[in-house]
Amino acid sequence: MTTVVSTAALIREQLRRSRLAAGLTQEEYGKRAHYSPSMVSAVELGHTAPNEAYLTRADEVLDTGGLLTSLRDLGRRDGEPIWFRPWLEVERVATQLRCFGATMIPGLLQTADYARAVFRLDLGLTADRVEELVAARLERQTILDREHPPQLTAVIDEAALQRFAEGCAGVLAEQLRHLVACARRPHIRVHVLPQGVGLHAGLFGPFILGRTADGSWLGFLDNQTGGTAVDDINEVATLLGRWESLRSDALPRQQSIDLLEEIVKPWI
Repeated sequence: MTTVVSTAALIREQLRRSRLAAGLTQEEYGKRAHYSPSMVSAVELGHTAPNEAYLTRADEVLDTGGLLTSLRDLGRRDGEPIWFRPWLEVERVATQLRCFGATMIPGLLQTADYARAVFRLDLGLTADRVEELVAARLERQTILDREHPPQLTAVIDEAALQRFAEGCAGVLAEQLRHLVACARRPHIRVHVLPQGVGLHAGLFGPFILGRTADGSWLGFLDNQTGGTAVDDINEVATLLGRWESLRSDALPRQQSIDLLEEIVKPWI
């Protein structure tokens, strides 16, 4: 039987081995790297995920030649589930993206803490796997920061914006503030589908559409256990038709921003 080791576990083990090879205790290493012994221990035990700054400093102190940050970059690329990777290639070359979020914020617009909270709902995921998925999600979002980003338009059901509850209100408030910031960027449009609309085409479920340089459209459907890429011309046409219906029912850009700010105001 083959044992699959996660990238997060590999990074932890390499951190520990490199520290021991340097002849340093956790306390000695912490002093050199400017981290507390408790922080060093938490990282090596997997209780805390090391961020980029931590790994960069570790590479310097332990003289690893950049190994640890390279492993983190590898984990970001490989962190997404296998079934989702073909769609990532579509996103990376798309000139336009259109996404509908029925019950949650679309992945391209999620904060790290919101994504983490969502992934933790799957009790089958280990803490390491959750962090890998969060890192992969943030890596996915880098297409929006490149020199020539795709034009992204998102329609989000208002119900997904109202999930404030004890223990997660702060996470959602931060997420909504992030949505407002994204919506003000020139290449991103966020439109809220108000609850007063009633029955609408989005009740069939969330989806994403991507337009490539040759003008063709492809789609992706989310479901409970994975997702399905859509390239059949008739099925894509159906999704485009539902998108137009949702977009016409949604609020204009500025009204959507105003509503987002109104929703989050009591939680600031």
